[in-house]
Amino acid sequence: MKTCPKCNTQLSDDAMFCTNCGTSFQNANPQPQQNAYQNTQQTYTQPVAPVVNVYDHTAEFDPQDVHDNKIFAILCYIMGIVGVVVALLARSSVNSAYLSFHIKQALKISITTVLVGIISGILCWTCIVPIAGFVCIGILEVVSIICFFQTCFNKSVEAPIVRSLPFLK
Repeated sequence: MKTCPKCNTQLSDDAMFCTNCGTSFQNANPQPQQNAYQNTQQTYTQPVAPVVNVYDHTAEFDPQDVHDNKIFAILCYIMGIVGVVVALLARSSVNSAYLSFHIKQALKISITTVLVGIISGILCWTCIVPIAGFVCIGILEVVSIICFFQTCFNKSVEAPIVRSLPFLK
C-alpha cells in the first residue's frame, strides 16, 4: 500500500492517481494539466514603432540659436502682439529660424484671439456668442501659457488648437 503525499489516503501499490484528491503518481513533480488549446497557443508580438510627434520641431533648431533667442521667443507668448513686434525687431538683426517659428505660433494665437473678439463684439446682441467668445479667448490664453512653458523648457512645438488653421504655414 502506498500513501498519497497530499491527503494521506491509503491506496494500492499500482494506483496511478489518488482517488480522494486526484494527485497523479506518474511523475515526481505533479504539473497542473493544460488543455490542448493552451499547449498549442503561441504568443505573437508585433514590434512597437516609436511615437513621433509631428508637431514637435525641437530637433530642427540649433541649440545655440535656441539659447540666443529664447527670451524673445518667450516674450511672444507673454506679451501677445507687442511681444511679436519686439521679437520681429530682434529677428531683423539676427536671422533665426527658431525665433521665426515662435513668432508665427504667437501670431497665430494673437490673430485668432483678435478675430474671436471681433466676432463676439459684432454679435454682442445675441446672448450665446459673447459667452462662447469669452470661453474661446480663455482657451486661447491657456494655449499661450502652454506654449510659454514649452518654450521655457527649450521645446518648439506647434501651438495646439491653432496649429490646424491654414494661415501662417
